[in-house]
Amino acid sequence: MIAFFDHLSIHKYLQVLGRLLLSIIIFYGLPAHAIGEELASIAAVSNVDSNTSISAEEEPATAPKPESNVLPTAPAPIEAPPVISGESTNNAQIETTPTPQKDNDIRQRISGIFSEIDGLQTVNVSVTQGVVTLTGETPNEKKAQQAINLTNRLTDVVTVEDKINRTLDVQDNVSTVYQGLKTQGTNLVKALPLLLVGIVIFGIVAWFGSWLSKRQGIWQRLTPNPFVAELLSQTIKVIFIVFGLILALSLIGAETILGTLLGGAGVIGIAVGFAVKDSIENYIASLMLSIRQPFRARDQVKINEHEGIVVRLTSRATILMTLDGNQLRIPNAEVFKGIILNYTKNPERRFTFELGVDANDDPLAAIKVGLDAISTLSFVLDKPKAIAVITHVGDSNIVLEFQVWVDQSETDFAKARSIAIRETKHALENQGFSLPEPIYRLRFNNKLEKAFEHMQNGKGIDSSELTVTPMTSVPENEQSSENSADDKDKKQAKARAKQILNGDNADDVFDARPDEKLMEKVEQEIAESSNETDLLDKNSPQE
Repeated sequence: MIAFFDHLSIHKYLQVLGRLLLSIIIFYGLPAHAIGEELASIAAVSNVDSNTSISAEEEPATAPKPESNVLPTAPAPIEAPPVISGESTNNAQIETTPTPQKDNDIRQRISGIFSEIDGLQTVNVSVTQGVVTLTGETPNEKKAQQAINLTNRLTDVVTVEDKINRTLDVQDNVSTVYQGLKTQGTNLVKALPLLLVGIVIFGIVAWFGSWLSKRQGIWQRLTPNPFVAELLSQTIKVIFIVFGLILALSLIGAETILGTLLGGAGVIGIAVGFAVKDSIENYIASLMLSIRQPFRARDQVKINEHEGIVVRLTSRATILMTLDGNQLRIPNAEVFKGIILNYTKNPERRFTFELGVDANDDPLAAIKVGLDAISTLSFVLDKPKAIAVITHVGDSNIVLEFQVWVDQSETDFAKARSIAIRETKHALENQGFSLPEPIYRLRFNNKLEKAFEHMQNGKGIDSSELTVTPMTSVPENEQSSENSADDKDKKQAKARAKQILNGDNADDVFDARPDEKLMEKVEQEIAESSNETDLLDKNSPQE
């Protein structure tokens, strides 16, 4: 009688515990088939003795009343042994003298359990010498494994022979899924109020983070660099979004989902990181350029082989206005790793050009004449002073190199060089210095000249006349006539040039000021509103 009430108390205790566990499972939205399995396990456990495994003996119809000082004990957790090659072995000790009565008790006990579990009613049980053979049908592999695991929990089972046929019946499996979806839908409807509260909390926290990130004055006071300030504001926004997500998931009791999401995000982040490696490199380069500030807006720079005037530095690219008036965008990763030549950093810039004088002329006298002509130009700087050197002696001349300094902030570099070359050349020629170029002359004898005349007259040519005599020296009178012809040509060219340069708008040719149109285009580009923040800041330190 006592044993009966003791068993009854344990039974009620386990029923209450099972109902509580079932409520928790439904609350967290487990699939319907998992709930069914838990119910089967609870039903099986509710008939288990306080020992670690299920007893194969049937309980008597009547039992003595339990003593008042005996407390019920919860069943200890039981681990199912692994299944190998369709056969399951119980780790319990095997009795030496098995009895047919025990085999019958085992069969009845397992059949009773299977009859209460959905999907296991068609499983047949036969027991011989403690060896349980399971036959029949189950809709899928999961149900078959459940039958094997439940059988193994009996104390007197020696091993389990798995001969169950997995039918994979469409109706049975689909109905299970349907019931699971139906249960999940019911649970979702019940959890809607709590879910809505979680969504509201997430929205409030995320909105506050977005509002705080838009307070540019706060971040600009923390750091003068606009790019770093924007980076801080976006980081704060992301932190508040993650914090709101954690609060919402904690409210509905789904913290494990956050761990799953973070784990998946980590794996996806690695894959995405390799895919957008260039973009990340470009972003980091933008951050470094905004801190280092290697140039300012309106600076004329040369980045690798690209030359132009800086318009702005964005978070993705450096925008230049080329000297041809075209917009050029260079990725910041290339700018950060490239060679940057800043012409505006030092406004004083030197240009060079070469002129060759006759080998019979004194090169130092030619240098003085050229420097005197250069010094008269208004755009040439007195300090540093212009100089000239002899570079080498050519085939028919002596080559002089003139080195001239100008202020490129007020002078167009190409125009100044062009004007300086012209003035130096004319000064040397006016002082009697010749600027010879390689000249090759062919001399023919009289017979060959007569042969050419015959060809012009349409007469035949005597091959005996086609002989070339060695070149002889040119008489002085012929040389003087040639020189006079050259002087005459030069005088005519100078007169023609003087007439042209005295005409209208001739002063524009000698104007060496920078091109105003190009700078207007640069200013227009800078003034245009853009969605991209300009990272060039005059208040930031420059390299």
